[in-house]
Order: sequence, then structure tokens, then C-alpha cells
Amino acid sequence: MLARHQDPIAAIATAPGRGAVGIVRVSGRGLGALVRSLCGRDLQPREATYTAFRDADGTAIDHGLALHFPAPHSFTGEGVLELQAHGGPVVLQLLLARCLAAAAEIDPVTGAPRLPGLRVARPGEFTERAFLNDKIDLAQAEAIADLIDASTEAAARSASRSLSGAFSTEIHGLRDALVHLRMLVEATLDFPEEDIDFLQRDDAHGQLERLQGRLQHVLLRARQGALLREGIKVVIAGQPNAGKSSLLNALAGAELAIVTPVPGTTRDVVSQTIQIEGVPLHVMDTAGLRHSDDLVEKIGIERAWGHIETAEAVLFLHDLTRVDDPEYRAEEDRIKMGLAQKLPKSVPVIDVWNKVDAVGPQSARPGVLVSARSGQGLGSLRQQLLEVAGWQAAPEGVFIARERHVQALREVEGHLCNAASHLAAAQPSLDLVAEELRLGQEALNRITGEFTSDDLLGVIFSSFCIGK
Repeated sequence: MLARHQDPIAAIATAPGRGAVGIVRVSGRGLGALVRSLCGRDLQPREATYTAFRDADGTAIDHGLALHFPAPHSFTGEGVLELQAHGGPVVLQLLLARCLAAAAEIDPVTGAPRLPGLRVARPGEFTERAFLNDKIDLAQAEAIADLIDASTEAAARSASRSLSGAFSTEIHGLRDALVHLRMLVEATLDFPEEDIDFLQRDDAHGQLERLQGRLQHVLLRARQGALLREGIKVVIAGQPNAGKSSLLNALAGAELAIVTPVPGTTRDVVSQTIQIEGVPLHVMDTAGLRHSDDLVEKIGIERAWGHIETAEAVLFLHDLTRVDDPEYRAEEDRIKMGLAQKLPKSVPVIDVWNKVDAVGPQSARPGVLVSARSGQGLGSLRQQLLEVAGWQAAPEGVFIARERHVQALREVEGHLCNAASHLAAAQPSLDLVAEELRLGQEALNRITGEFTSDDLLGVIFSSFCIGK
């Protein structure tokens, strides 16, 4: 481990602001002297003790619960002290400052500083210690942050499933099967003079096919987990007064955007995250697209096109009360041409025909017929949004995942496909098969952190909150 991972660390572990309870957490080796200085006594391991938290002169800063978790039986794998006090920000800052000061004081028993080098923890450093001390793997560490940041119930349950090790178990199963295949291939390479054909005897072809099938199952659930975590960006686009703001309000179930009959009311982007079957969708209402000489409206239209270009799905909203107007249709065609030019072909555009309640029954149109005012057709629109988002699995079978996990699994998929091609050749190139399997194993190891650069760790843990 790097030298900084040896330093004892301390931080306020609860969210900023006022609350009933706040926690100051310390992690490091040899916390006994610090515990005695702060609490005036030794603490029974893993047993909550009501006590005073004492300042340097012996006066009480606050009274609360103290818990001491001696190493290695703690979250970080080091000794951990938690002080549960009243949740006022001033009290917690005083406790944190007292921990830092007490650590530097000379202990009268040992004649040495009580906890030399104690410093304030960086974001995610407690969880990073847990990973480095083999208490959790990297996928579980990421699941902690995802559980905290979960925006839907389904995402929280899936993150909890990953934290319990469900995702890691799947990855370890894939890795073990891949390692067994590597063993067969390399045994054949190492003992070519033997009469035993290890690959044929152990059905290497069949094992590889089963491994590919198992990988597809894990990849599907990982993609669904990534969708639960990230959601997709949905932009509502269309001409002024088509009902874009009304549609946003209807989907969100709240009056978020101003709705008036005046064209150009929406000048800037209004966004809201909604959930459909637990999948978060980041829906954005944009300025109406048209030619305008109004400077402010032109800026709004430029921003609208900017958001459309970065969308993962677009709702192209049409006004059924104006579809027979030649000028309106001409503007629709210009917008459609702009969407085709600015959007990759992979980004779905859903045609949404609004105000069906004002025009009565309609002949079949490509897309979805809705009324943002009455709610008619919104159920069908929600289901189509789930479909274009790629939602296929029930939340109960999904574990939370990140895009890096999905990319790693796709990398494994490519290496297994290459290995299968080499193995199926008339003259199999076992050296190439072995190399593809090795690369696939490395990609799997990156998911759980068994093969991970310090740079990647820095990126991952820097996104955590301080104290976790």
C-alpha cells in the first residue's frame, strides 16, 4: 500500500447540516490511547457505551455513544472509533478538532503521541481502506456509493444486492470457469508429447460455449443495473405551443414548467428526473423550435438544440390541432431534418402526437397519441420510453452496475469470441486461444479490483462523500 494508506484518518461521517445524531469516525492502528483521552476509559469491543466526550481540560464537549471496533473486526479492517453525538455542525466540528488535537498529544503512559499522523480523511477513504484491507472488493465498494446515491427504490435494492456480493459472486464464477479453460489450453501447450488430449477429454469447446452463455446472462443484468444507476437523458422537442411543458408536468406529476398559450414561454431548459418501474429518466423540456428574432428566445432555441444533440432519446412532440396547417407542417419538416442531421442513428426519436382530446379519434400515426392535459396515452408513452431505454429485466434479478463494469464484460465477450474462433479453426492456434483467455481474465479482475491501477482507484473513490 502507498504511504498515505498507513495514516490514521478521521472525519465527520454524517451529512452536513443539523440532525438528531451526528457521527465522527476515526480509523487507524492502535487507537487505545486516543479512546482513553476522549472517553476517559477503555471501551469494550463492539459495545455501545454512553459517555462524555472530553476536551483537553477534561470538560465535556458532549455526551453520546462511543463504539470501538478493534482490528481486524471493523469496516475498514483497522481499528475504528465512532463517536455518536448530537447532530449539530458546531458540536461535530469540535469533536473532530478534539480528535486531531488529542492524537498529537503525548500520552503519559507511553511517552509518545497518542495517534501520530492522524489527519482528516479524503472523500471515500474509509471505504478505500476497506477495499485495500480485503474487507470488500471494488464492485462492493462502488455499490456503497451507489446505494447512497440511489434515486429510485429499485436502484437502492439493486445496489444493496451488489453490496452483499451478488455481482461479485457472478464475476468470480465467470473467472473460475475461464481459469479452468486456461488450464486445459496451457496443459495441452505444455505437454504436447503426451497422448492425452486435454481439450477433447474435458470438452473445452462445450465449456467455452457454456461460459459465453453465462457471460451473456451476467452482461444483460449488468446493463440493466447500469440503467437503474444512470438512467437516460430524454429531451422533449417540438414547436412552440405543442404542449412540451404540459407533457413534462404530466410525466412528473407536478407543475414544474410554466404553461401559457403564449408562444415562446419556455426560454430555458426545465428538467426533472422521473421514474418508470424504478428506472430513472432525466426528462428535459426545451424552448420551442422555430425561427425567432427575439434575442433571448434565440438563445433558448440554441440551448435546446445543444441538449437535443446530447440526448439518449428524443420525444418529438406534434400538435394535432395544427397538423393541417401548411406553415406548421413545413416547420415540422425542418425540425425533422435537423434531428436527422444532429442525432446519431442509434438515438431513438419517438413521435408523440399531443392534444388528442381536442381533435377526437385519429387514424393510425407512427408514434404515440397522448393528451398531456387529460393524461390519455401517457401509459403507452411510459412503456415506449422503457423500451427505448433498453429495460428488459425485473428489478429483483438485477444488481447495480456501472458503465465500466459493462465495458469490461463486453471486452470479455470479445476475447471469448476470438478464443472460440481460434479454437474452432482447422488447425487451432492454442497460443492465441490462451492469450485471449488471459486477456478476458484480466478484464474480469478489473471489475472486482484484483487487477486495478491506482489512477482508477483515485477516480472511483473521489466521487464518494467524506466520512465514507
